[in-house]
Amino acid sequence: MMKKTIAIVAGGYSSEHDVSLRSAESLLSFMDNSRYDCYVVDLERDSWTVQYNGATLPVDRNDFSFQAADGRHHFDFAYITIHGTPGEDGLLQGYFDMIGMPYSTSGVLVESLTFNKYALNNFLRAFPDCHLAPSLLLRKGQPLPPVEEVVASLGLPCFVKPNAGGSSFGVTKVRTENALIPAIEKAWQESDEVMVEKLMAGTEVTSGAYMRQDGSIYCFPLTEVVLKGVEFFDYDAKYEGKSDEITPARIADQTRDRIWELTRRIYSRLGCYGIIRIDYILSGQPGTEQINILEVNTTPGMTTASFIPQQVRAAGLDIADVLSDIIEGRCS
Repeated sequence: MMKKTIAIVAGGYSSEHDVSLRSAESLLSFMDNSRYDCYVVDLERDSWTVQYNGATLPVDRNDFSFQAADGRHHFDFAYITIHGTPGEDGLLQGYFDMIGMPYSTSGVLVESLTFNKYALNNFLRAFPDCHLAPSLLLRKGQPLPPVEEVVASLGLPCFVKPNAGGSSFGVTKVRTENALIPAIEKAWQESDEVMVEKLMAGTEVTSGAYMRQDGSIYCFPLTEVVLKGVEFFDYDAKYEGKSDEITPARIADQTRDRIWELTRRIYSRLGCYGIIRIDYILSGQPGTEQINILEVNTTPGMTTASFIPQQVRAAGLDIADVLSDIIEGRCS
């Protein structure tokens, strides 16, 4: 059997460019080398390059190929691990659709919808089993509502987030009225749209899932997030060790099963593909908690500090087999 040539597509145009490259290096180490020849492709606004035999070579955007000393090389599959634009908002997926390149994520519509937090929340609100925090959308260049109205509607503390973004950059937990406008201006540095969201208190858990080749949706063991000295699960909590990530989560079995079932329903309703991660807040009495949806992440991090590799290990699975399942599901 001939090996497939895989592009691990990383980088991107957001603040998490370097984190994405770390995910790519982890994926490179996870892949089954007996089946695939894998190369990291770094996307920046002014250049697309590939690491090949110790050299950095330009990628031809006409067909996503590259020229090396030993000839021209074409990829068979793109494993996308970009956090933010253009890999998490549908732009790159549209490009790959146009040139006929199979890839690891959901399609254009799903990616663009899940990237836009406010649009996704309002889509999910149509389903009675989906509970989400009230929120409002603010656009750069448009008049802001009075601070008192925002606070009266959503309360304090509340969260201010870039609406279109694949990272925790620009997110603020706002505790006072005076801090609201600076938080909005900070979020506008990451996105032209900002979402202000009511605080949901409770236990934070995250659920990873992917579609197997047989079409079934497999959910990994849940991870519980316990913060240490930070207000929320921000960059420091993710990558600087300021959280404890407990897998499997310390919750009742019936709660775990309800979260898994909801994750499968959301995956199916959206029409996802590849690995996704849904973050939840559990509120109420243990065993009968209300499951509140925080976010749907369609290109979750794959570094050694990321949730998904932890969950795959806790499931007793080989991550190389999971990645092969995703590749072969689109290449067969």
